[in-house]
Amino acid sequence: MARRQVLVQLDDEMVMRLDQVAADLGVSRSELLRRGALAVLEATELARADAQLIAAYARQPQDPLLVEAASRLAAETLPEW
Repeated sequence: MARRQVLVQLDDEMVMRLDQVAADLGVSRSELLRRGALAVLEATELARADAQLIAAYARQPQDPLLVEAASRLAAETLPEW
């Protein structure tokens, strides 16, 4: 996949902290920032999916009898540790 260079302005303290974390992880600053950007994108997608699920349940609430039956079944099938 092609990469594009992006200019990001950071203060000296943040650069220092990023460099320390990158050194601790054994990666470059660029790799650390790529990982951070990916984590933000994934978290945003998960939050969006959660919001859609919550909205769906608001439109079509769960049947209380179904929830009760599922809870009972889960309790009956739990392994004994």
